[in-house]
Amino acid sequence: MKFGGTSMAGTERIRRVARIVQRQQAAGHEVAVVVSAMAGETDRLVNFCREANPLYDPAEYDVVVASGEQVTSGLLAMHLQALGCKARSWLGWQVPIKTDDAHAKARIEDIDAEAMLASMASGEIAVIPGFQGVAPTGRVTTLGRGGSDTSAVAVAAAVKADRCDIYTDVDGVYTTDPRIVAKARKLKNVTYEEMLELASVGSKVLQTRSVSLAMKEGVRVQVLSSFIDDDAPAADTIPGTMIVSDEELEGLDMERQLITGIAADKNEAKITLTRISDRPGAVAAIFGPLAAANINVDMIIQNIAKDKGETDVTFTVPISDLARTQALLEERKDTIGYYRMLSNSKVAKISVVGVGMRSHAGVASTMFRALADRGINIQAITTSEIKVSVLIDEDETELAVRVLHTAYEMDGE
Repeated sequence: MKFGGTSMAGTERIRRVARIVQRQQAAGHEVAVVVSAMAGETDRLVNFCREANPLYDPAEYDVVVASGEQVTSGLLAMHLQALGCKARSWLGWQVPIKTDDAHAKARIEDIDAEAMLASMASGEIAVIPGFQGVAPTGRVTTLGRGGSDTSAVAVAAAVKADRCDIYTDVDGVYTTDPRIVAKARKLKNVTYEEMLELASVGSKVLQTRSVSLAMKEGVRVQVLSSFIDDDAPAADTIPGTMIVSDEELEGLDMERQLITGIAADKNEAKITLTRISDRPGAVAAIFGPLAAANINVDMIIQNIAKDKGETDVTFTVPISDLARTQALLEERKDTIGYYRMLSNSKVAKISVVGVGMRSHAGVASTMFRALADRGINIQAITTSEIKVSVLIDEDETELAVRVLHTAYEMDGE
């Protein structure tokens, strides 16, 4: 079971989490719990690091920010003990959760869960701080922001859990953001691939890294809400969304929906370089330096060459990388040989995702026709086997999501 920062924000909420955990143990399960720091706590600790030294040592940064989860794991163990449960906290180095030594963005390499499994078998609940591990040097590491989801899936894989329940502030994965479309429906089941695509294109329910790890390790993940009122049925009796393999889903659901979900992401910026020479190596001169600077380029369009053997290239980058991208391209203007650089941060990427696309034609044309009927202009398009994404004006985001939700007949009661 994994509980995020909003679920752990303060004594009353941690007490509620303890009752949810106690119920699972009472149902006869062996339970391991991964916890995040209290909401806002990691930001507070990061600010302390910046104030101490803007060029902080990443290893010391890890020592500071890992303390947030250490506090909540100890507190949850105490609350469980107060309810009469046997429980103890296991810090990253005690399990141990072995990572590489890339401080502040470490990757999990191995989890030796033998001692923890023995304690769980004796009826003790294991409470593990998310987001942290131990480097080969013996120093504390952290996994990068949002790393608690990854910790939870990795622990679930290590203990060969029947499933990994991720309790969050939403009660499942929806066909789209319910704040935009009131008729969005909660999905019973989603495949790993669909969840990966949805997570990467703006659906904030789960972190991308945790989904790819679940897919690799075959961990069944369920998304549930920890914010069910005390007088309502228990959260774990209300079905959340189960994220499973393609094969398992086929057995569960024969007549699957063609489209699973629609995601919107306003964190993209568009850049166009005009009149680039249409020759081999021209595009490499643009994207090579961006890759070297760890700038993630998403959509790319190269227009048809004009009469003079020149072409325009358009691509998108995260808004947070826009200024760095512009500076890099400005520096290399002569090497790349473009005429003008145009940028626009007022754009949004709208994506429709669904494994059903593999076997059905016409998904993209439905999207284009529905947007055209409402006068929404498409600035760029990219596709994968199970996703079609378009770039549109940011002001039309909500309208586009609602129009597409209806066009694919996804509106529920």
